[in-house]
Amino acid sequence: MITTTTNSVEGRDIGQYLGLVTGEAIMGANIFRDFMAGITDMIGGRSKTYESKLEDARETAIMEMQEIAQRKGADAVVGIDIDYQVLGSNNGMLMVTATGTAVKLK
Repeated sequence: MITTTTNSVEGRDIGQYLGLVTGEAIMGANIFRDFMAGITDMIGGRSKTYESKLEDARETAIMEMQEIAQRKGADAVVGIDIDYQVLGSNNGMLMVTATGTAVKLK
């Protein structure tokens, strides 16, 4: 399935708009991971652990969005936007949302 952040697919015409599709993934915090990330923050550098979990959450949200689009009969999802939000009583969770428009190409 073609996925793009643009509102069109180069070289293809959109034949039908099938509606908005969204995928979500929520990543919970882990005390050990938070502790290690805190040390990384103090000494500098990147937190590979958090980056890996964030990448997993983003990929999950995109895959879920594509699956929903496919069930609607879409060939592509255009205008994709990926958002990140902190959730929970202690901001201990991260939600990644991928949203786009499912389309049928000519």
